[in-house]
Amino acid sequence: MGDLMRFTATVTGGSRDMLIVPLPFDPDEVWGRKARHHVAGTIDGRRMRTVVRDSDGGPALVFTHRWLRDNPVEAGRKVEVVLSPEGPQRADLAPDIAAAFEAAPEAGAFFDSLAQFYRKAYLTWIDATKRRPEERARRIAEAVRLLEAGHKQRP
Repeated sequence: MGDLMRFTATVTGGSRDMLIVPLPFDPDEVWGRKARHHVAGTIDGRRMRTVVRDSDGGPALVFTHRWLRDNPVEAGRKVEVVLSPEGPQRADLAPDIAAAFEAAPEAGAFFDSLAQFYRKAYLTWIDATKRRPEERARRIAEAVRLLEAGHKQRP
C-alpha cells in the first residue's frame, strides 16, 4: 500500500459504543480528493479496515462496538496508527483506464469512492482482455458508462 501514514493519536469517546481516532492530516491533501477514503492499517498493531469519516474535530476513524468487541481500545488512550489507502488507487491504473477516467470525471470520482472489492472487480474484468485490445476498449467504455450511472458493480 502506498502513501503510508504513521502517527500517534488519543482515542476519544463517541456516542453509542463508538470510539473515534482523529486524523492529524487531511486525507484529501495527502491521498487526493475523494468522496470517500477507504483505508487499511493497524491501531497498536491490531489490523483494521474502515472509511475516513468527518467528526466534529475533522477527519477521523470511527470504530463501532463490532470492532471494539475484539480490540480492547478505550477512550483517552494514546494509540500508534499506521494507515494507507486501501486497494487500487488512481496512480496504479493502466494508462488507458486512467485516460478514460480523466475524460469522464464523474466515473473516475465514483470509482475512487468505491471499496477496494468493487474497484478490483472492475479492473479484473477489464484486465481479462489484455490479448484482445478491441474488447478491452469496449469494456473500459462499459465500465465508464456503469460508473457514471452509479453502479458499484457490473450487472
